[in-house]
Amino acid sequence: MSGKKVLLCDDSMLIRVQLKNFLNNHIEGVTILEAANGRVAIDIYKKEKPNLVLMDIVMPETDGLQCLKEIIDMDKDAKVIVLSSVGNKEILKETLKIGAINFIQKPWEEEPLSKTIQPYI
Repeated sequence: MSGKKVLLCDDSMLIRVQLKNFLNNHIEGVTILEAANGRVAIDIYKKEKPNLVLMDIVMPETDGLQCLKEIIDMDKDAKVIVLSSVGNKEILKETLKIGAINFIQKPWEEEPLSKTIQPYI
């Protein structure tokens, strides 16, 4: 499907590049937006209203949990998938409680990630 926007929010440029390459290779016509921290992601979300957000938890300025809260507060229908290496049960439960639609442990694998994001883009 074309005309879809995905926001990548991760302080690691390497992770953003990997996700961008993955999305460009698997989804035709996707527009990819990037943020290196939660504060920038919130600003981009307000302006662009992406179809999907892929977000890390540990980031500078505004972490993923706070960013997730603010995005869900402004848009209850936001589709946010958390991609993080911080994968303990408490963090997983908290992200889902706040409103994330899924949690994927880093390092992510292409097939499970593809299946998880397909319904939203």
